[in-house]
Amino acid sequence: MLRSLLRVVASAPGKSTLFPATVAATNSTAYQLLSSRTFASKKVKSSASKGGNKAQPKSKSDAKTKSKAEDTVSSSSIDDAVHDLLSDERNRRRLLDEDERNKSLDVGPNGRPLFTSAGSLSELNRKDGCSYMKFSRSKLEEVLPERLPVGMVKEFDESMRDALLVRHSFLDLRDNFRRIVDPPLQSSNSKGLTAQKHIVLDGPVSCGKSIALAMLVHWARDEGWLVFYVPEGRSWTHGGLFYKNPETGLWDTPVQAANILQDFLKYNESYLMKLPCKIFDPIPLGEGAGVGRMKDADSMAMPEGSTLYDLVQTGITTTHASVGVVVRLREELSLVKDIPVLIAIDQYNSWFTFTEFEEPVTVRSCRPIHAKEVATVNAFRSMMHDTMMVGAFSHSTAVGKLRKDLPDVPTNARVMFPRYSLDEAAVVSHYYLRQRLIRREAFSEEGWKKLYYLANGNGSEMRWLLPFMR
Repeated sequence: MLRSLLRVVASAPGKSTLFPATVAATNSTAYQLLSSRTFASKKVKSSASKGGNKAQPKSKSDAKTKSKAEDTVSSSSIDDAVHDLLSDERNRRRLLDEDERNKSLDVGPNGRPLFTSAGSLSELNRKDGCSYMKFSRSKLEEVLPERLPVGMVKEFDESMRDALLVRHSFLDLRDNFRRIVDPPLQSSNSKGLTAQKHIVLDGPVSCGKSIALAMLVHWARDEGWLVFYVPEGRSWTHGGLFYKNPETGLWDTPVQAANILQDFLKYNESYLMKLPCKIFDPIPLGEGAGVGRMKDADSMAMPEGSTLYDLVQTGITTTHASVGVVVRLREELSLVKDIPVLIAIDQYNSWFTFTEFEEPVTVRSCRPIHAKEVATVNAFRSMMHDTMMVGAFSHSTAVGKLRKDLPDVPTNARVMFPRYSLDEAAVVSHYYLRQRLIRREAFSEEGWKKLYYLANGNGSEMRWLLPFMR
């Protein structure tokens, strides 16, 4: 219904400013249930219309008057709907604030605590699975300055609490990389499993891959690791300028390369200042962002004693060197031994299909450019190395189905990330009940199980359907 209301507002002339940003951004179905007055009603036929003849306005002035009257009624209805939505949101927030003082509500299925008492992701253990962990949005943005996953932001906004479900699948992913860095854990907690340095998270839409990857990055940074995090791998192959480098035969994308370096610097600046460069070969220069190539230079030397921070700053300040610096950075990361290094790529499947770039072949035809032909992707895509790396597929980017055996990826790297289990769905349903997305008088075990099977464990669909429980 909210989508219908938005379409009405968008189509109403001169009334687009009626919707505040908070309403336009709201996608919670709790409001849909409470705003029934926004349903369209059938128009009453005019008594003057008989025998199939429609009543016509007597003059142009009558027609204008009628049109103005209809606009006024439509505007009034929209104003009422907006007022209802805002009132419902304020009322729900007020009730949730009052609920904070009632700890008896923080109870999940079978009387278990709904929230874990662990203070960090490192403190979580198997017993904390199927419980919620509270976060601070501001602190999350500090640890993940590149960008928070869209699914995480939607979960926070619609539940009106910054909390996430602790899933056993995430704990398995975390413990896998923990055993690599701490070998004693390999023998004591592995239960015969061999830790993998390279993992590709695959699975159905809305199973939580992006959130699990972001939480893994959060945990690794809390542990003091150097993490190269790419929340939008698709951005490397879409948008910006692209030029073919005659020296490498690959396509340079200086705009994306500069953005990559800026994102990498946001959280890792203090680490990069302490890590010296180990490769001092000249950095090849390409075309700058819209300024062409340098006339008198084909490469740029990095002075001895430079740090990785100096290297990254060179690529940011000199767009001709941006692509070369990104490629060099990949080589430098493989040589870092002082601290653990993790490369985490979301939308990783975008690197195994075609970009939006095209190369002119004839006057009337162009050839699509594959992602592997882009210099930055070519440098980071491969998992055939010793550095820890995890990639997550994002099926919302609609790149098509990929073959099981991917080039430059170990055959055992792909791991299927599951949707909600029945136990997880039970906790999720009680959590949404706690957050007043579900009416208490309508909540039942039979009801949430029906919706769980209807959504097939899809987290976002369950969040959308549960408020409709009857």
